[in-house]
Amino acid sequence: MRPRAVLTGLARHWAWTLAAVAGLLAGGWAFYPRPLPVDVGLVREGRFEQTIREDGRLRVRQRYLIVAPTAADLLRSDLKVGDRVARDQVIARFRPVQPQLLDARARQVLAARVGSAEAARLAALATQDRQRATLAQARLDAERADRLAAERFISPAMRDQAALTLQAQSMALRAAAEQVHAAEHALDEARAALAQAAGVERDRAAPGEAGSWVLRAPVAGRILKIHQESGGPIAAGQPVVELADTESLEAVVDVLSGDALRVQPGAPVRLSLGQGVPPLAGRVSRIEPVAFTKVSALGIEEQRVNLIITVDPPDAAPVQPGDGFRVDATVTLRVVDSALTVPGAALMRIGTRWAMMVHDQGRVRQTEVQVLERGVERVWIGPGPAPGTPVVLYPGGQLQDGQRVRVRVVPAEGS
Repeated sequence: MRPRAVLTGLARHWAWTLAAVAGLLAGGWAFYPRPLPVDVGLVREGRFEQTIREDGRLRVRQRYLIVAPTAADLLRSDLKVGDRVARDQVIARFRPVQPQLLDARARQVLAARVGSAEAARLAALATQDRQRATLAQARLDAERADRLAAERFISPAMRDQAALTLQAQSMALRAAAEQVHAAEHALDEARAALAQAAGVERDRAAPGEAGSWVLRAPVAGRILKIHQESGGPIAAGQPVVELADTESLEAVVDVLSGDALRVQPGAPVRLSLGQGVPPLAGRVSRIEPVAFTKVSALGIEEQRVNLIITVDPPDAAPVQPGDGFRVDATVTLRVVDSALTVPGAALMRIGTRWAMMVHDQGRVRQTEVQVLERGVERVWIGPGPAPGTPVVLYPGGQLQDGQRVRVRVVPAEGS
């Protein structure tokens, strides 16, 4: 055989061999499992807050409904909803609608109304005295708590509770004083009506309206509702004007009865009014002891409980909140300053235990964790991976221990 033919055969043999090896390598590369793309979060050590988020509404703390003291003819007023009124400002004017207002029976009814208003004033004064005594006791308790806390006989929480009780009693005394003012004005109104019926006294504040009498605002505030804007006959006890101090607000938030058991009076609350509006701060002042049934958006019947939240006076803002405004409330249940947390999306259930997939040099490693408390977005866990360790978010069933993965986006350290 010629040497040239031998070399040609060998070259052909090596060419086919190399082509076969290249085909095998290409097939192996094509069927070799690719790294699974995943999203990761970081293990963090820092402040952990356990909260409840629900929606609620604002309402005024003290609402005053002004009613007609007797059947009369209501005169048209220039007041509109939202107008500010001062204490003792005239908010409604009346005049007799029928001569029967001057008969003996009407005078006896008005005299009885004067007696009822006088009794209400005395009751309001008694309530004010009782609140004054309660405030004095609360002040003594607060001073005693300060001394005991300074000497470390009681906890700072008990001292704060005594201070909150003192603040609440102070506000209750203020409300009782306003009730006394309201009762005094009601008495003045009843006496004025009696004097009007007897023909002894006439209101000269409105020239040309002989025989008229007026209703005055018991407190300074804003008009919330005008029940009858136009003039016309009005019955005794019929509502005329509703007013309140719109800067003294509280929030009503309904939560699940199971969550209400974890809320403590005095818990801090953040109230969000909407995008671009600064949130309001407040504290839980009362937990109503009665639950009610409410149907959720999914059609499920739930037992819910109202939380009453005292709202701190808002700072100067372009838009001031008012009565009936909707709010998103975030109630803080627990705060831990140095807690090891992971994103809630990183946890997966394995039987009765919790685990997560830790990213380690291109592969994932399944690690069991102890869940201590759950927050809205992050979960407080027991001792585990070091802070800054990346963990896979939303691990699916196709992700196995030791599998190769590719991180799509590397999160920042503070995220």
